[in-house]
Amino acid sequence: MDLGIAGRRAIVCASSRGLGRACAEALAREGVHVTLNGRNAETLAATADAVRDAHGVEVGTVVGEMEAEATRDALVAACPEPDILVNNNGGPPPGRFQDWDRDAWIDALDANMLAPVLMIRAVVDGMVERRFGRIVNITSAMVKTPLIPLGLSTGARAGLTSVSKALSRQVASANVTLNNLLPERIDTDRQKTMAEFRSKLGGVTIEQAYEEMKASIAAGRLGRPEELGDACAFLCSAQAGFISGQNLQLDGGSYGGLV
Repeated sequence: MDLGIAGRRAIVCASSRGLGRACAEALAREGVHVTLNGRNAETLAATADAVRDAHGVEVGTVVGEMEAEATRDALVAACPEPDILVNNNGGPPPGRFQDWDRDAWIDALDANMLAPVLMIRAVVDGMVERRFGRIVNITSAMVKTPLIPLGLSTGARAGLTSVSKALSRQVASANVTLNNLLPERIDTDRQKTMAEFRSKLGGVTIEQAYEEMKASIAAGRLGRPEELGDACAFLCSAQAGFISGQNLQLDGGSYGGLV
């Protein structure tokens, strides 16, 4: 299927590796020019070269963490009229509720609610004026099925979900959509961190922790980053203009609810 977005321009946050890179790769495959972001300059440059070489699109880069205003400003300066924004950022580490002080909560909100909200604020008016915009936030399945070891992530991302839903109704008539991707157990470095955390709790090896993860998914396996990337590309497509304010779960069929 031709997604109708060749020649469009996208900002993809936290995209030097993992889910962000998968989204950038999927968009570039469709002919979208991408501006990438990551904390590590060497990793980011290698990813940019790989995307450019594989897909022949323009690839810009901005080094820095999304929590920093300077990074967000640099991304908008590098791509001042984006048609697509993919919000992504690393999640807070899992832990115990009793161990999270005010600073821990503020850090989580900065990284996983405020940074993406401020990126949306920076680009959405231009999208409305140009009558095309696709905003996709990568959040978490825990937004719908909270677990307390991931409380920092869940709390911040639930806030982002609420703001995005409210804004989606305001801008839908201008062909601007806001949707969320809710991954669970995708095979990235994040799952390695979760396996190590489970192992440290005691009783299992890291390998056994991975098996537990697979067993928790109805499909019996971890998801692949490219599966999420392709879902992101479709939500950014010309064909997806009537889909907005939605939470699309990528969880191998594991969610037990109806809505």
